[in-house]
Parts: sequence; structure tokens; C-alpha cells
Amino acid sequence: MKESEQLAYFLENLWTKGFKLTDEEVHFIYFGHKYTNTSIIHAKLAISFTLQIQMTFDRSFYISLLELFERHQIQTKKEAILLLKQNDLMR
Repeated sequence: MKESEQLAYFLENLWTKGFKLTDEEVHFIYFGHKYTNTSIIHAKLAISFTLQIQMTFDRSFYISLLELFERHQIQTKKEAILLLKQNDLMR
């Protein structure tokens, strides 16, 4: 499965769970992913934690998380949670 398809399925799954992102937000998600040259894992984690922590899709927070996850080479949700706690972004 292509990376773009993985991200599309992830976004579709969010939609089915009630997270209704606008077309503009979805386009920004793809833009941010390409702009930061990060992995699909980072994009999925950044989207999830942006929605969880901000309670909405915050574009600048999403980009910040992408960059943070890339810089620390985060590969799992557990690693992401630990990093977010260390940076006082999550309790």
C-alpha cells in the first residue's frame, strides 16, 4: 500500500469515528507531511495527538508535532506519549 493511501485510510477512519476534518484541513495535512518530509507514522501520530490535545485540528501544532517526532525519530505511540510528557504537552 502506498504511503498516500495509508494516510487516506487513516483520515477516513477518523471520519467514521466522528472527526470531521474539512477538505482544507485534509489538504493541509498532506501539505504538512510533504513540507516536513516526515514518515506516515509521524503524520498519523501528529494528527492523533493534535486532535487529542487541542480538541480540534490546529495547523501550527500539527506541524510542530511532525517536526518534534522527526527530530526525535519517534516510531511508536508509546515513544510519542513519553516525548509529549517530557515536553509538558501531555499529562
